[in-house]
Amino acid sequence: MSNFGKGCHLHLIDGSAFIFRAYHALPPLTRKSDGLPIGAVSGFCNMLQKYVEGNAGPDAPTHVAVIFDKGSHTFRNDLYDLYKANREAMPEDLRPQMPLTREATRAFNIACKELEGYEADDIIATLAVQAREAGGRVTIVSSDKDLMQLVGGGVEMLDAMKNKRIDRDGVVEKFGVGPERVVDVQALAGDSVDNVPGAPGIGVKTAALLINEYGDLETLLDRAEEIKQPKRRQTLIEKRDQIELSKKLVQLDENTPLDFTLDDLEVQDPDAETLLGFLADMEFRTLTKRIADKLGAEAPVIADAPAPEVVTEAEDISFDASKYECVRDATALQAWIDRAYQTGWVAVDTETTGLNEMIADMVGVSLSVEAGSACYIPLTHRDGASDDLFGSDALAEGQMQLDEALTLLKPMLQDASILKIGQNMKYDAKIFARYGVDVAPIDDTMLMSYAMHGGEHGHGMDTLSERYLNHTPIPIKPLLGSGKSAITFDKVPIDEATAYAAEDADITLRLWKLFKPQLHQVQVTTVYETLERPLVPVLKEMEMHGIKVDRDVLSRMSNAFAQKMAGLEAEIHELAGENFNVGSPAQLGEILFDKMGLEGGKKGKTGKYSTGADILEDLATEHELPRRVLDWRQLSKLKSTYTDALQTHINPDSGRVHTSYSITGANTGRLASTDPNLQNIPVRTEEGRRIREAFIAEPGNVMVSLDYSQIELRILAHIADISTLKQAFSDGLDIHAMTASEMFDVPLDEMTPEIRRQAKAINFGVIYGISGFGLARNLRIPRSEAQGFIDRYFERFPGIRTYMDDTIAFAKENGYVQTLFGRKIHTPEINAKGPHAGFSRRAAINAPIQGTAADVIRRAMVRMPDAINGLPAKMLLQVHDELLFEVAEDAVDQVIRVARDVMEGASDPAVKLDVKLSVDAGQGANWAEAH
Repeated sequence: MSNFGKGCHLHLIDGSAFIFRAYHALPPLTRKSDGLPIGAVSGFCNMLQKYVEGNAGPDAPTHVAVIFDKGSHTFRNDLYDLYKANREAMPEDLRPQMPLTREATRAFNIACKELEGYEADDIIATLAVQAREAGGRVTIVSSDKDLMQLVGGGVEMLDAMKNKRIDRDGVVEKFGVGPERVVDVQALAGDSVDNVPGAPGIGVKTAALLINEYGDLETLLDRAEEIKQPKRRQTLIEKRDQIELSKKLVQLDENTPLDFTLDDLEVQDPDAETLLGFLADMEFRTLTKRIADKLGAEAPVIADAPAPEVVTEAEDISFDASKYECVRDATALQAWIDRAYQTGWVAVDTETTGLNEMIADMVGVSLSVEAGSACYIPLTHRDGASDDLFGSDALAEGQMQLDEALTLLKPMLQDASILKIGQNMKYDAKIFARYGVDVAPIDDTMLMSYAMHGGEHGHGMDTLSERYLNHTPIPIKPLLGSGKSAITFDKVPIDEATAYAAEDADITLRLWKLFKPQLHQVQVTTVYETLERPLVPVLKEMEMHGIKVDRDVLSRMSNAFAQKMAGLEAEIHELAGENFNVGSPAQLGEILFDKMGLEGGKKGKTGKYSTGADILEDLATEHELPRRVLDWRQLSKLKSTYTDALQTHINPDSGRVHTSYSITGANTGRLASTDPNLQNIPVRTEEGRRIREAFIAEPGNVMVSLDYSQIELRILAHIADISTLKQAFSDGLDIHAMTASEMFDVPLDEMTPEIRRQAKAINFGVIYGISGFGLARNLRIPRSEAQGFIDRYFERFPGIRTYMDDTIAFAKENGYVQTLFGRKIHTPEINAKGPHAGFSRRAAINAPIQGTAADVIRRAMVRMPDAINGLPAKMLLQVHDELLFEVAEDAVDQVIRVARDVMEGASDPAVKLDVKLSVDAGQGANWAEAH
């Protein structure tokens, strides 16, 4: 005789929902003692504890169970072998955590149930029906729409994340029908997540209208001939078997053969020793203490992990701002210059009125020749600095004249016998160059750090000082203020400016003394000396010369883009059946997921649907409206980011745009372009390519573009030793067509543009470790089809898989990967577990390829100035694998020949590639024509 009946309240918790919510919401976490991934377990335990604490009142459940899925094969797979076939495999780091979540449930003394061959939803359905028939109440703790068919008659759902209860009205709001007809709507609408086919072209909204009109699915299918819409009628008639199968797949089994009863689910208090012991084993310090306090028990002792070591320089030399000197006259400055000649080196730093080197004014210079000793030379501080920050613009008393100071400094800064040391020396060299001083030779602590520690951390001075000198520099923000009271450095009081600026030079010198000998120790001296340091003057010249941009062309493009956006808006409104703000993610979400009933809608913390590019790309594989929105967004970005914004970046003095390259902007060695970013101008669309029409040559000159042809694929062929790819490059074949022919068994003379496009996407995607999910988005095809392409690719080119496996193994063992030129790209998260593990592995696979390509073009850039010296040509831009030049019309052929020789020979003699590098060249009045 069962004790479960009227007055009893059963809570059924969807265990999988808790686990995946915990896994994706929290950063990766490993147990410190052995590296076991425990992030999902930690989140799961916190959610269980929150559940227990939130259900201790008068409406507390009398019975509770956490229900899990057991295995992936159920009776539904026997009905339809493609059921859930497009779901991605469980993340590697989550798999070992699954049994621990069961153990955690039992540790909380909550019933833990699962059944082979059945889904958790079936167990929940059976228990809900049993409890309802026994006269009890049921709360299903889940937001899973599949469980909404159970609501009613004493059964409700609770979305614990939103603390929202779902009753019959909630189901009608979601599906447009009551719980008893949910399966009919789902059978028609299908489910892309579970790969339930449904009726093609019929969504939830349409399905609800049909079911409400005809009463139930069977009646609808029997009377399908009455449907007025031809396409809908044809679908219902021709796809009847598929629709009826879909209903079997979504219908929950309410008669699952359980080996336990409702009485076995009665609420039990946890055993303190068992629960706290489990939490302590997991090393959950905070949660263990909190629960111990709740239970009135003593928390087990959990040993602390050892503190990380801090690398320091000579600890006997402290940072003392009172020892820094403010240089106010020529005699004092000459003494510092003499000291630089005595040592043979000097750390140099400039202070300016801003961060844009092409328009910022020099405020002062700081020097250091010995650790702990530094000076600041104020040059253009304002008279109002000491009291009224917005006072007089007259120069403050007690500082040297700018011209006088630079006259003394220039010989030393240009003397080849004195090494000038800087942190991000390119910035300071450009500032000095604008005042007629060519600083050389140089060393750069930022680039030293990058050569040694690329991928491990950032390379800014504050980061390096804290990490390697155990010293936190004086912060700049308090000196400059914020908001309306913000000032530029020339209005900082001189005493405070001296402490800040001199310390920068002092830190730079100490870092140099620490880093310089380490270059050899970690075997990156060649990388630093041949790829990093010599690139600084090359980039300085490119940036200062800039590139001419036609403001009128940009303005016309902006107008054209605005008109095209308006046309797309009209199309979008027509598809949506109403007008709305296309630029509003909230309104778009309501249209897509509430009105149109498309699958995949997820609401964020604000309660609004997420409509990011990833979600729209998925929807675009099946629906026209999200495709149009993506097109509209692309035009909007082109307009705001380029055709509008580029006009503001035209220098008023030069009439040109001066981008700034970051040498340390990417872990792999690729350069990053900022203010403005000229490397991200889209080239895959016609509109994106048109942006380049605005970059023009001066009268009498033309633009010349030289671009490495498929350099990363060539490097992949060499590194992975893919004989078929190497031979194809050697024979000069169309590599994408060849790949398509190999993969799809299509003769080259029968190749279609679509097949070649797919092969091209796979070729480049594989280099970046693309997943089936990612390729599906790129090609806008089903994920299962995309994954099939990738699987076939590895079958045809097995050497690539071997390279990937070997690279990951090397990274895990050594903590870094390496380019062919010796650049080390560290992979600190390669052994981490969690959502980012896959990204870390993909990055490790790609880094040697992309990094080698970046090294090749760096070598070419370093050699280019000498090669074109004396020719009427200037190197203007580097955009990944392309170099752009401005050349006199009568010297184009000569420059192309010289530059191509430099670029194609950039790998020898350091690295002998099995595949010859090839460079394509073009010319034109603007960048678009040249490319």
